[in-house]
Amino acid sequence: MKNPLKTCTVCVLPETFPGIRFDETGACQHCRVAKPADEIRQAKEKYRRKFEHLIDEKRNSASYDAIVAYSGGKDSSYTLKILKEDLGLRVLAMTFDNGFLSERAVKNIRQVADALRVDHVMVSPSFHTLSRAFTLSTISKLYPVKALERATSICNTCMHFAKACFTRAAIEMGVPFIAYGWSPGQAPAASSVLAMNVSMIRQQQEYLKNLFYGELGEGLRAFLLNERHYRMLDRVASGRAAPPLYNIHPLAFFDYDEVRVREEIRALGWVSPKDTDSNSTNCLLNSFAIAMHMNEWGFHPYAMEIASLVRDGYMTRQQGLEKLMKKPDEKTISFVKDKLGTG
Repeated sequence: MKNPLKTCTVCVLPETFPGIRFDETGACQHCRVAKPADEIRQAKEKYRRKFEHLIDEKRNSASYDAIVAYSGGKDSSYTLKILKEDLGLRVLAMTFDNGFLSERAVKNIRQVADALRVDHVMVSPSFHTLSRAFTLSTISKLYPVKALERATSICNTCMHFAKACFTRAAIEMGVPFIAYGWSPGQAPAASSVLAMNVSMIRQQQEYLKNLFYGELGEGLRAFLLNERHYRMLDRVASGRAAPPLYNIHPLAFFDYDEVRVREEIRALGWVSPKDTDSNSTNCLLNSFAIAMHMNEWGFHPYAMEIASLVRDGYMTRQQGLEKLMKKPDEKTISFVKDKLGTG
């Protein structure tokens, strides 16, 4: 019988995680340098105040105060609720349809948007283009190992395309904030209020083009900005000290408790899907992406996120281990393979 992987005695990172080192107590280097609770709390307060200051500065500067990247999952549903109800922002919920949204997630999107009385847009790019990009992500080493510590190759690709759509929409409508529903383990407080200047957006676009234009050609055009967009950004930024666009991850600095999150969004009509894996509440593609990642790299792609949540007290180590030990659903994996044509 094969021995189980050695795992950090404090968090959940396994011995197969890139660059991991254990001390004599079995603790990994990430736990040894983890910030104390008071310092984490102070950082959260700092970035929450920063965001609130920016809201005061930019509120009512466009048709919407924020675009919320709305996947229909529990965290993005809660993010939408916070921005609309707690902060009183005028928000546009925008969903990137990657072709693998759970049927229940689609119902949740409609239900929650209606309950919160927010406008909603579903962006559904050509599945032919997306499936080619996802398939390429499974057979080519597109990303450096660092990028794969927190997400699979497929998820990295999906997020690159989604961000491109959200950024285009924000520029064209002059919306100052794009909000993402990432958990505190996915997006630490230090990156929760990120100013996006023209140079940074150009770099993101060039990266996307370098990755996929050779394979997708003109199919990538729908995700690429043109010089008109950069001129629009320059005009907004002209004469201002603050950048025209910010990426915001509110759950990094708002109080976060998964039990309370689920209770509050259930009150809006949100129902937990039964056809997704234990690490997703909206996407069927995730099971396949996890299986491919574990086969290639030997560690769970959610290990770093869950380790951070354990380290910062959002869940116990045992809860984290149980979450990682749940195997992806083989039926869902077969469905994805058939739809992508890789089965």
